[in-house]
Amino acid sequence: MAKLNSVSWGSRVFNVGWTVVWATVLSLCPMAVKADELEEIQSRSHLSVAIKDNLRPLGFRDDHGNLQGFEIDLARKLAEVIVGDAQAVEFTPVANRERLEVVIKGEVDLTIAQVGHTESRSRIVRLSDYYYLDQVALITRDPSLEEMRDLAGDTIAVLNESATIAQIKYHLPQAKLVGVDSYQQALSRLEQGEATAFAGQETVLSGWVQQYPDYKILRGRTGGTALAVVMPKGLQYSSLHRIVNETIRDLRESGWLQQKAKEWGLKSETFSPQ
Repeated sequence: MAKLNSVSWGSRVFNVGWTVVWATVLSLCPMAVKADELEEIQSRSHLSVAIKDNLRPLGFRDDHGNLQGFEIDLARKLAEVIVGDAQAVEFTPVANRERLEVVIKGEVDLTIAQVGHTESRSRIVRLSDYYYLDQVALITRDPSLEEMRDLAGDTIAVLNESATIAQIKYHLPQAKLVGVDSYQQALSRLEQGEATAFAGQETVLSGWVQQYPDYKILRGRTGGTALAVVMPKGLQYSSLHRIVNETIRDLRESGWLQQKAKEWGLKSETFSPQ
């Protein structure tokens, strides 16, 4: 539990630390981190996007090795609008720590990989309008539980050093929190009866339910993280910023994003910030 007590400061130091590092890189080497502008992207006739390939249902590989998921569909839609071909996308799988870096270095045009909009991130990259509002949810296989509040006093597994901890402590102050270092470790805790439920981001837990159908997501959500497309910062990219933001707004207003979310097992009843 020692890690739980230091979570908020640890996360804050980590985020600020990376912000300082990349701000320094950009100031010292401005010409070394040039991404392609909209006209250059259109002239080469394909869009380069960093994604997750192991995060069902956002971005993952099916049994045949093909990429699919909610964020994969969004990337293809942006390619359709920007270069006129939904299939003209070059996908680059990335780890979490690389999601901003590949855009800053100009290795890809965009990142669409469960990146939440935060102030520290917006200092070093341009973040689009939100395409999904992720929230903290809880998963269990106990059939007697229906809602988040049913877990008062129970043992809940949470990822060490995650923002989820503060949310659960606030809404379920009587619950006992058990720290885990991975989703696999959380599954092991649940399977062995060492925890009644696991708290995490709804997008991840939705994929969990699809893989392990004996589990269910309890009613009730807390918190909220606006997922955004990562774009390079700078006035020279204003046309790219505009077309990405306009497309996302159009997709939200037309109901396309809501329908895609529903198709991939995500909540679709609201896309409005709380």
